[in-house]
Amino acid sequence: MNIDILLGLQWGDEGKGKIVDALSPVYDVIARFQGGPNAGHSLEFNNVKHVLHLIPSGIFHADKLNIIGNGVVVDPSVFKKEIEALGPPVSELTKRLIISNKANLILPSHRILDAAYEMSKGNSKIGSTLKGIGPAYTDKTSRNGLRVGDILKKDFRQRYNDHFINHLTILKSYDFKFDLKEYENGWFEGIEMLKKFPVSNTEYLVNELAGKAKRILAEGAQGTMLDMDFGSYPFVTSSNTISAGACTGLGISPKLIGDIFGVFKAYCTRVGCGPFPTELFDNTGTNLRNIGHEFGSTTGRPRRCGWLDLPAMKYAIMINGITKLFMTKADVMSGFKTIKVCTSYKIDGKTSFELPYNSDIAIEPVYAELEGWQEEITTKRDYNELPSALKKYINFIEKQTGIPITMISVGPDREETIFRN
Repeated sequence: MNIDILLGLQWGDEGKGKIVDALSPVYDVIARFQGGPNAGHSLEFNNVKHVLHLIPSGIFHADKLNIIGNGVVVDPSVFKKEIEALGPPVSELTKRLIISNKANLILPSHRILDAAYEMSKGNSKIGSTLKGIGPAYTDKTSRNGLRVGDILKKDFRQRYNDHFINHLTILKSYDFKFDLKEYENGWFEGIEMLKKFPVSNTEYLVNELAGKAKRILAEGAQGTMLDMDFGSYPFVTSSNTISAGACTGLGISPKLIGDIFGVFKAYCTRVGCGPFPTELFDNTGTNLRNIGHEFGSTTGRPRRCGWLDLPAMKYAIMINGITKLFMTKADVMSGFKTIKVCTSYKIDGKTSFELPYNSDIAIEPVYAELEGWQEEITTKRDYNELPSALKKYINFIEKQTGIPITMISVGPDREETIFRN
């Protein structure tokens, strides 16, 4: 069992990018298995912040192989910008990154469709990032998609034109004006950039490497509560963000899976629309947003903030089969006199520990109150140095979930991380 999985347990933005970067030294391969440029993984080291949308978070380690799996949807223009922003020359990066020929492409017309669909919903918007994710996955599911392997075919441009004509037919049903040149800007240059990188049947490669006892970390995007099947539908993403998605997104058997790491913030955030039972609309919520710099790394939108939701977290642990928990942004909570944790829900006057099927159901969170910690913790590197109140908070979560918290992030930099046995 040489493949471990790392994924988010909330609504995304849990800090997975930093954690993958911190874990990368003990792995040989980092592989993205779903999502696309709607995900933003932030990493910080040497006082420089990097945001990755498509490329796995192990790319900054020169001796690691990074794989974009078949479950990812790829926007060539975003890919090109990301490659150019990394720093090392392309000739060097081509040795670190390989792309599945089965990964579907996001076309410019997918982004146009995304914007048209969202506009047509009026007050019932999903909160799409407008990156073309949904329409690209729709084409994939309906067997109408273009894939990365197609860019090597001689008739690729004709295939592209045929897809655009089909999408244009759909767009005629919407009162949506667009400038194709604006959406196509940089897209074909991105195709040329993609051609410089190895493109292959990565499922063979992943299984071959696993068979050679190479350690592989499967990196998820978004979070469990945005999963297409098990998230807060319809306010979800268009892929399976849960651990099972790693199997279909990389072409691996469940029997190869070892540990499944669940990343969660010490509090909760959400971008866009959808239910958020513990959301705070007061100064506490504002303080969490400002102290935690809670603005979307992809969209820049302010994130909704609230207390930790244990019923949702326990659900995510159950669905994913989590073996270890990683807590991020514990430093943001420094200074709060009292910290609340949602331990159950009140639905129609009755206590419930389950997430309701319907996103429209009114939920009243039931809270436990714990003492906060006042001490600055970003300089701490040993668990024993942490404030006793934070240790009690960690122990409370462990007791409630039954899963050990083995990593605590105390700041954005890769060095600001505490590992705990």
